Amino acid sequence: MLQENSVRDAITISHGALPQAPFADHASAIMGVMELITAERRGNVWLMGLNRAAKRNAFSRHMLDELALAYSELDRNPDLHCGLLFAHGDHFTAGVDLAEFGPRFLDDENAMAPPAGGVDPLGIRSRTAKPVVATAQGIVFTIGIELLLACDVRIGCVNARFSQLEVRRGLYPLAGATFRMPQQCGWGNAMRWLLTGDEFTAAEALRIGLIQEIAEPGAYLAKGFEIAERIAARAPLAVQATLASARVWRDEAEDAAAQHLRDGLDRVASSEDYQEGIRSFRERREAKFHGR
Repeated sequence: MLQENSVRDAITISHGALPQAPFADHASAIMGVMELITAERRGNVWLMGLNRAAKRNAFSRHMLDELALAYSELDRNPDLHCGLLFAHGDHFTAGVDLAEFGPRFLDDENAMAPPAGGVDPLGIRSRTAKPVVATAQGIVFTIGIELLLACDVRIGCVNARFSQLEVRRGLYPLAGATFRMPQQCGWGNAMRWLLTGDEFTAAEALRIGLIQEIAEPGAYLAKGFEIAERIAARAPLAVQATLASARVWRDEAEDAAAQHLRDGLDRVASSEDYQEGIRSFRERREAKFHGR
């Protein structure tokens, strides 16, 4: 169960003290059911922390549901003006937990959907009307990149390592990278990393626009909070209208692209190559693909 001082202590110990603020009463209902996501209000900023550090914050279904609940609280509460997404531990996320998600891709079209009525942190089925700043450190794989792409401002730690590695497992990105990365990072930059599944550095992520700033290990979260706090101090209606206007331009073609995700998944996830990709991952070896 979430401890009341867990977010505050993690930030203070790992990243230096931030301004202190008590937990808000309105947070108690949502926080009472949280196990893998931490949530805390500081002023008008809503801090949401990935809290499965023992598994490098790999996403289970339960963890994704809790993050959707945290995003929903940001969206519905008028006293929250900006979100800050971060991760406890040394890594942002190693991606999805294949032991749980791997089989579900084959027969569950809602395998990664938010719970009914919840705001989708990946921004495919729904998105919060309020801005979200993200900070990332260590491993930022697969769904980690897609979470960043769905956020509005991204800060990367200098030690961050990125990879959209699905093609190495016989699958392909299912949560927006196929259309958001080309749009936000440029076609050639996106294809270089999407089609190889190679790892790249924080410096490269900055160059292509996946992140907007790099900070040292002791400063990246404080930098993200500083930006979120400045956004939260502006006129909420003006901020949300600005964000909505920009999204109209950005998202016109995005909805159509999202419709193609499931059709592509049906083809790819039923292939022998996908089964080989999962086996090779579990056996810690290079996959041998045959195009069938």
